Amino acid sequence: MAWLVLVLSGLLESVWAVALSRAGGFTRPVPVLIFVVALVLSMSGLGYALRTIPVGTGYAVWVGIGAAGTASVGMLALGESASLPRVLCLLLVVAGVVGLKLFH
Repeated sequence: MAWLVLVLSGLLESVWAVALSRAGGFTRPVPVLIFVVALVLSMSGLGYALRTIPVGTGYAVWVGIGAAGTASVGMLALGESASLPRVLCLLLVVAGVVGLKLFH
């Protein structure tokens, strides 16, 4: 259960990061609300997961999922560059997250 919560929390990290980029310096209420809710849920889930998952592994997986998810949203939906080197680097992040889970 902790791993599922950790993965969902990592995905919520992507949600709050994208919402933050859309909040216009905290001037747009809807993205700010999404940011706050996703941030609280993401951090709460991380805290829950770290009760049973070692902090180094849990935090690295959480950050990796969030970083890869946010970069993917940027490339797929926000017009950021999807060059081959960037995609390969994202795959390396994903491989690292999977490796941390496999060798936990």
